[in-house]
Amino acid sequence: MSTSVIEPGTRLAGRYRLEERISDSGGSSLWKAIDEILARAVAVRTFDPEFPRITEAVTSARSASRLTDPRLTQVFDADDSGESAYVVSEWVVGETLEGMLGKAPLEPGRAATLLYEAAEAIAAAHSAGLSHLCLTPRDLVWTTGGTVKILGIATDAVLGDRQADDPAAEDVRGLGRMLYAALTAHWPGDEDVSDLPAAPGADGVPHAPRQVQAGISHAVDAIVCRCLGLGQAEALASPADLAKALRGVPRTPLPLFAGLGQAAPPSPRPAAPPRPATPPPAPTQPHRRPARGQQAAPRGQQAPSHGQHASSHVPPPRAQRAGPPPSTSTRTAPAHGHGAPKRPANRALLGVAAAALTVIVGIGAWALAGSGGGGEPGGDGATGKTRTSAPAEPTVVKLQAAGVTAVQESQPGHQDTSITKDVESVIDGKPGGKWETQRYADPKFGNYSKGLGVLLDMGKPVKVANVKIHSPVTGGVMQVRVGDSTSPGGLKRIGEQPANGGLVTVNASPEVTGQYVMVWFTSLPTSPVPKGRLGEVTVFGAAG
Repeated sequence: MSTSVIEPGTRLAGRYRLEERISDSGGSSLWKAIDEILARAVAVRTFDPEFPRITEAVTSARSASRLTDPRLTQVFDADDSGESAYVVSEWVVGETLEGMLGKAPLEPGRAATLLYEAAEAIAAAHSAGLSHLCLTPRDLVWTTGGTVKILGIATDAVLGDRQADDPAAEDVRGLGRMLYAALTAHWPGDEDVSDLPAAPGADGVPHAPRQVQAGISHAVDAIVCRCLGLGQAEALASPADLAKALRGVPRTPLPLFAGLGQAAPPSPRPAAPPRPATPPPAPTQPHRRPARGQQAAPRGQQAPSHGQHASSHVPPPRAQRAGPPPSTSTRTAPAHGHGAPKRPANRALLGVAAAALTVIVGIGAWALAGSGGGGEPGGDGATGKTRTSAPAEPTVVKLQAAGVTAVQESQPGHQDTSITKDVESVIDGKPGGKWETQRYADPKFGNYSKGLGVLLDMGKPVKVANVKIHSPVTGGVMQVRVGDSTSPGGLKRIGEQPANGGLVTVNASPEVTGQYVMVWFTSLPTSPVPKGRLGEVTVFGAAG
C-alpha cells in the first residue's frame, strides 16, 4: 500500500482509522486519525514507498517515544515492517506561535516564559541524544489545556534531510529565531518556513529586537542577539544555556487558556453614582495634572498586572464631580463653607514659591556657567584642574570591498575551477549568493586541498572588527583571515565558525588591520552533500 492510494477510512494496523489528510510534504503525508481501540484522536504520518528515508524516520520516531518531558509531542507507535510504514503520535490541539503573532507580538514577559518552556523541553531532548534542527514558529503550540508543546522532535530533521555538526548550536539558533518572532511578530529566518513578515534589517542582517519593537528590555534583547550571533557577545552554546539565561529575566505567568497577545488597555472605571442633592459648591479650580505619587490606587484596589498598559500610558478618566465628602474627614478640605476663602491665599503662596524657585535656578545656572568659563581655558573654576574628554569610541561601520577573487590551496592538477564562477556574488549585496565549490567525496576535499574560499580586496588597509557571512549550507568550518598578503599563509587567522544555514558572525578580538579579508572552508559541510556554498560576505570595522 502506498501513500498515493491511502484515503480517508483506511485502517492501519487494524486500529488507526484515517479521517482527514492534513498535509503532504516530500513523500510523506500527515493525517488526523482515530485510534479505535483507545477511542482517541491521533496524528498518523504515512510514507510513499519511494521515500528514501523511511527506516531513518521510523527509527527516529522510536527514539522520540522514549522521551518523557510532557512539553514534547508523545510518539505512540512506529512501524515499517508491513506493507505501509507509519508513525503514530499525539494529536495536539491549540494555537501555534505563528498563529498567536498574526495580529501583534507577545508581551515580552510572556514571550520569555513561552520560550523558556520551549528551551527546557529541547534541552531535555538533547540530554537524551535527540535534537530538532528545524524549529519554526509552526513547531511551538500553546495547547487548549494551557501547556507548551514542541512538534517534530527528531523526526522533522529526517523528513527534511537536515543534519548539523553542532545540533545544540543549531537548536539554540532556532529557539532564538522563535523568541525574536514572539517579541516582534517578524521572522528572522528563511521566508519559506513562516508566513510572518521578514525581520527588518540591513545588508541581510536583522535588526536587534529593540530596534523593531518598543518595550523590550536590554536583558531579553541581549539574549536574542547571543542566540543569533548579532553583535559581539559570546554566543549561547546549548538550549540549556538559553533556558538558564531566560530564567534570569522577568517572566509573566502564562494564562491557563488562550490570549497570549498584548493585553488591551484597562477599561474606564464606571462613573461615581450620584449623591443626594447638596448646596451648590464653590467655583472649582481649573483641572491640573496630578503631582507624581498622587494617583495611587485606593487601599484594596488591585494594581494593573504586568501585561496591562501602565496608567501613565492611558490616564484613567476623571469621575463625575460629586458633592462634598462627609465632614468627618480631616484630610480633605471642604469644597464650600469657611474653607473656600483660603484658596486665593494658597494661590498667592504658590506664586511666591514658584518665583523663588525660578530665582534659585537662575543663580545656579549662572554659577555653573561662571565656573565653566572662568580661569584658564579648559580649566575647572573650582579646582583649577584641567578637564580631559574621554577618547571617542571608534565607530564600526560596513566597509565596502573593492574587489574579490577565488582562493585555494590545492595540489597541482586538482584545482577547483567551480570557485572562480560567480565569485562576485559574495559582495553584490544579496544574502543568497551563488558561489560554490564542486562536490567532494568527503569534508576534507578528498585530500586534494587544504581550503577553498574567497579573498576580498578592501582597496586599502582597514581595521576589521567582525565579518558576517551568509551561507545556505550547514556544518563544516568557515575560517576568516586578515592581512596584507594575497596568500593564505601570509594572513592572520581571526576566527572560525560552522555554517548554520543562515548568518554567521566571526569577531576579531582585538581588531586586526589589513587590506585583504579571506573567508574559506577548511572543512566542507556534509548536508546535504560535501560541498561549500557562500552568500554575501560583509566586513565591518573602520578605515585604517
